[in-house]
Amino acid sequence: MDWTLRTSTLADAAWMAELRAVVMRPDLERLDRYDSSWVRERFLRAFVAENTWVIVLDGHDVGSVAVREESDAVWIEHFYLEPNVQGKGVGTAVLTHLLEKHGTGLPFRLNVLQGSAARRLYERHGFRLEREDAVDVFMVRGGVESS
Repeated sequence: MDWTLRTSTLADAAWMAELRAVVMRPDLERLDRYDSSWVRERFLRAFVAENTWVIVLDGHDVGSVAVREESDAVWIEHFYLEPNVQGKGVGTAVLTHLLEKHGTGLPFRLNVLQGSAARRLYERHGFRLEREDAVDVFMVRGGVESS
């Protein structure tokens, strides 16, 4: 498995929005939250090329991940892999790399949809439940334990 990360550009936003729609559709439909336009628009409104990386596997763009550093946490966002790449260790390799590269002593934070299989990946890497609602599960790794 030969993977790399490359900095994204504005030209990547459209295909990343489409990837998000494909990857999130089963969970959003299960939660009765899927809207074909909204799922893409929400990504495009939040897209910051400087914070977002393209996951390249064997020379092909197969995913995205964003890292947003705040004063109190490092957020991992927009972590999507093409369905045919999922479950093959790419997500584990990328997440391990990001945790090592951005480990500044601040906690890492992210959120996943309720019932998402991605939650298991994050739990294997030390993320724990911080809070949740009917749609989202907010997870944290490091920092002070929440009460």
